[in-house]
Amino acid sequence: MFKEKYNTIGVMSGTSLDGVDLAHVVFTVKNNKWEFEILESETIPYTPDWLNKLKKAIDFSETQLKKINQDYTQLLATIISNFIKKKDIKNLDAVCSHGHTILHQPQNGFTLQIGNLSEIANLINQTVVCDFRVQDVHLGGQGAPLVPIGDRILFSEYDYCMNLGGFSNVSFEQNNKRIAFDISAVNTVLNFYANQLGFDYDDKGSISRSGICNYDLLQELNALDFYQKKYPKSLGFEFVKDTILPLIESYVIPIEDKLHTFTEHVALQIALALPNKKGSVFITGGGAYNDFLIERIQYHLPEMKMIIPSAKILEFKEALIFALLGVLKLLGEINVLSSVTGAKTDHSSGMIYSPK
Repeated sequence: MFKEKYNTIGVMSGTSLDGVDLAHVVFTVKNNKWEFEILESETIPYTPDWLNKLKKAIDFSETQLKKINQDYTQLLATIISNFIKKKDIKNLDAVCSHGHTILHQPQNGFTLQIGNLSEIANLINQTVVCDFRVQDVHLGGQGAPLVPIGDRILFSEYDYCMNLGGFSNVSFEQNNKRIAFDISAVNTVLNFYANQLGFDYDDKGSISRSGICNYDLLQELNALDFYQKKYPKSLGFEFVKDTILPLIESYVIPIEDKLHTFTEHVALQIALALPNKKGSVFITGGGAYNDFLIERIQYHLPEMKMIIPSAKILEFKEALIFALLGVLKLLGEINVLSSVTGAKTDHSSGMIYSPK
C-alpha cells in the first residue's frame, strides 16, 4: 500500500569483503519525488574465519554451498538484530537485504547470493525483502547492476554515477534510457595485493603510488576480451580468479608495481567506458578513498568534474539503494531496468518474506 514515508533498513555485503553495511533509511515520497535520510549506519567487519570462508566459497561443492548459505543467513540475522537493538529502531516497514554474492554466472543462467533464505524473516522478526538478482537472470538478464534505478530516482542531477568497490560500475541516461554496466575489477585485485604486504587495503593508494607502471602488463590487461564487449555486461569474482590474477602473476615484478599498473589500468578503462568525457561524475564506494586512483581517473578525464559525497553516502550508497529496491518491490513497482541488465522486460524483482 502506497504511503508518504517508509522506514527501512538496507543491508549490503560487497565483493571487496569489507563487511556487512547497514543503513537505517527513511524515504519520503511527495508528488512522485523521492527523498531519503540515512539516520543510522554501520559496517560490521567479517571475522577472519568468515573472511576465509567467503573467499574460498567460489570453489565449494553444492553441499558446502547449502551449509554456508544456512550459516550466513544466521550470521546476517544476528548482525541485523543487533543493529536494530543497538540503534533502538522501531516500526520498520521492511529490512531490504542483498545478501553476499558467491557465484555470478549469468551466461549460465545462474547467480547465488547467500543469506537470502526465507527463515531470515523469522530470525529477525521483521518483513524482509531480498534475493533481488535471481529473477533477472531467469529473464535473460545479467542480474546486475541493480543500483542504476536508484541512481535515476535519487541522484539524477549527475551525468554519471560511479561506484568503485570490488568492481567499478557506472550508470547514466542515454536517449531516455538508463544505461549501466560493470567496467573492471577494482578492490578485489588491489586488496588482494595489499593483503600480500600485510595490509587490509592500500591506504589512499600510497603503495600503488610508490610503484612503477609495467607497460607490457598494462597492455595485456587492456586487451582482455571483456573490455571489447558491449553492454549490458557484468563481472563476478570468477573473472578476477580465472583471468586477472593469473595474468598479473605471470609477471615477476614487485607487488608495488603490480598495484601501480593495475590502478592505471582501472583508471584508463573508466575513462574509455564513459561516452561523453565532460560533465559530472558522482563517485561512491571504498575506491573513492584511494587518492592515487582518483588522481589517475582525473588525469584521463581532465574535463570531468568529480563529486565525492559525504562519508555516509559514499560508504552506504549501495545499502541505501537496496533499501529503495525493497520499498519498490513492496509497492509492486519496477525496480530492475532491462536497459541495464539485458533482461526481456523491466520488472519488480526480489522476494518478500514475512515472519510467521
